[in-house]
Amino acid sequence: MFQKGEIYLAKLNPKKGNEVGKIRPILIYQTNILNECEHPTTIILPISTILIDDAYPLRYRITKRDKLEKTSDVLCDQIRALDNQKILKDLLTKLTYQDMLEIDKQVKIVLDIEI
Repeated sequence: MFQKGEIYLAKLNPKKGNEVGKIRPILIYQTNILNECEHPTTIILPISTILIDDAYPLRYRITKRDKLEKTSDVLCDQIRALDNQKILKDLLTKLTYQDMLEIDKQVKIVLDIEI
Protein backbone atom coordinates (compact mmCIF):
# COMPACT_ATOMS: atom_id res chain seq x y z
CA MET A 1 0.00 0.00 0.00
CA PHE A 2 1.02 3.64 0.31
CA GLN A 3 3.83 5.02 2.47
CA LYS A 4 4.07 8.47 4.06
CA GLY A 5 6.16 10.73 1.84
CA GLU A 6 5.19 9.10 -1.47
CA ILE A 7 3.64 11.12 -4.28
CA TYR A 8 0.90 9.75 -6.56
CA LEU A 9 -1.70 11.20 -8.90
CA ALA A 10 -5.23 11.40 -7.47
CA LYS A 11 -8.70 12.44 -8.59
CA LEU A 12 -9.63 15.42 -6.39
CA ASN A 13 -12.96 16.24 -8.04
CA PRO A 14 -15.60 17.16 -7.12
CA LYS A 15 -14.27 20.24 -5.39
CA LYS A 16 -15.97 23.04 -3.48
CA GLY A 17 -14.99 26.68 -3.18
CA ASN A 18 -11.25 27.14 -2.84
CA GLU A 19 -10.38 23.44 -2.68
CA VAL A 20 -8.02 22.21 -5.36
CA GLY A 21 -9.56 19.80 -7.84
CA LYS A 22 -8.87 17.75 -10.99
CA ILE A 23 -6.31 14.96 -11.34
CA ARG A 24 -3.12 16.16 -9.69
CA PRO A 25 -0.16 14.93 -7.67
CA ILE A 26 -0.75 14.38 -3.96
CA LEU A 27 1.57 13.65 -1.04
CA ILE A 28 0.65 10.73 1.20
CA TYR A 29 0.71 12.32 4.65
CA GLN A 30 -0.92 9.94 7.13
CA THR A 31 1.01 7.64 9.45
CA ASN A 32 2.27 4.35 8.05
CA ILE A 33 0.41 2.57 10.86
CA LEU A 34 -2.84 3.37 8.99
CA ASN A 35 -1.25 2.78 5.59
CA GLU A 36 -0.09 -0.71 6.55
CA CYS A 37 -3.50 -1.80 7.85
CA GLU A 38 -5.06 -0.72 4.53
CA HIS A 39 -7.26 1.96 6.07
CA PRO A 40 -9.98 2.83 3.49
CA THR A 41 -9.08 6.54 3.37
CA THR A 42 -5.74 8.32 3.26
CA ILE A 43 -4.78 11.75 4.57
CA ILE A 44 -3.05 13.69 1.81
CA LEU A 45 -1.62 17.08 0.92
CA PRO A 46 -2.40 18.25 -2.63
CA ILE A 47 0.41 19.45 -4.89
CA SER A 48 0.24 22.32 -7.38
CA THR A 49 2.43 23.17 -10.35
CA ILE A 50 1.34 26.81 -10.03
CA LEU A 51 4.27 28.09 -8.00
CA ILE A 52 3.88 30.90 -5.48
CA ASP A 53 7.08 32.28 -4.01
CA ASP A 54 7.38 33.33 -0.36
CA ALA A 55 4.29 31.37 0.72
CA TYR A 56 5.81 29.86 3.88
CA PRO A 57 4.29 28.06 5.80
CA LEU A 58 1.42 27.47 3.35
CA ARG A 59 3.54 25.93 0.60
CA TYR A 60 6.68 23.81 0.39
CA ARG A 61 8.61 23.74 -2.90
CA ILE A 62 9.77 20.43 -4.32
CA THR A 63 11.92 20.10 -7.43
CA LYS A 64 10.97 17.80 -10.28
CA ARG A 65 12.35 14.29 -9.80
CA ASP A 66 11.70 10.76 -10.98
CA LYS A 67 8.19 10.74 -12.52
CA LEU A 68 7.20 14.11 -10.97
CA GLU A 69 7.64 16.07 -14.17
CA LYS A 70 7.44 19.65 -12.86
CA THR A 71 8.77 21.58 -9.89
CA SER A 72 5.74 21.94 -7.62
CA ASP A 73 4.41 23.29 -4.33
CA VAL A 74 3.01 21.02 -1.61
CA LEU A 75 -0.11 22.78 -0.24
CA CYS A 76 0.40 22.48 3.52
CA ASP A 77 -2.91 24.23 4.29
CA GLN A 78 -5.10 21.90 2.18
CA ILE A 79 -4.99 18.74 4.29
CA ARG A 80 -7.77 16.29 3.43
CA ALA A 81 -8.76 12.65 3.52
CA LEU A 82 -9.38 10.80 0.26
CA ASP A 83 -11.00 7.47 -0.44
CA ASN A 84 -8.18 5.19 -1.56
CA GLN A 85 -10.03 4.48 -4.83
CA LYS A 86 -9.30 8.09 -5.89
CA ILE A 87 -5.53 7.55 -5.68
CA LEU A 88 -3.96 6.22 -8.88
CA LYS A 89 -1.49 3.40 -8.23
CA ASP A 90 1.56 4.65 -10.19
CA LEU A 91 4.17 6.05 -7.76
CA LEU A 92 5.66 9.32 -9.05
CA THR A 93 8.38 9.79 -6.45
CA LYS A 94 9.16 9.68 -2.74
CA LEU A 95 10.28 12.74 -0.80
CA THR A 96 13.42 12.72 1.29
CA TYR A 97 13.46 12.53 5.08
CA GLN A 98 14.57 16.21 5.15
CA ASP A 99 11.67 17.24 2.88
CA MET A 100 9.22 15.48 5.19
CA LEU A 101 10.70 17.09 8.32
CA GLU A 102 10.17 20.53 6.79
CA ILE A 103 6.63 19.71 5.64
CA ASP A 104 5.82 18.40 9.14
CA LYS A 105 7.10 21.67 10.60
CA GLN A 106 4.97 23.75 8.23
CA VAL A 107 1.83 21.68 8.82
CA LYS A 108 2.32 22.08 12.58
CA ILE A 109 2.49 25.86 12.12
CA VAL A 110 -0.67 25.85 9.96
CA LEU A 111 -2.52 23.74 12.56
CA ASP A 112 -1.08 25.66 15.54
CA ILE A 113 0.51 22.55 17.02
CA GLU A 114 3.51 23.04 19.31
CA ILE A 115 6.79 22.37 17.49
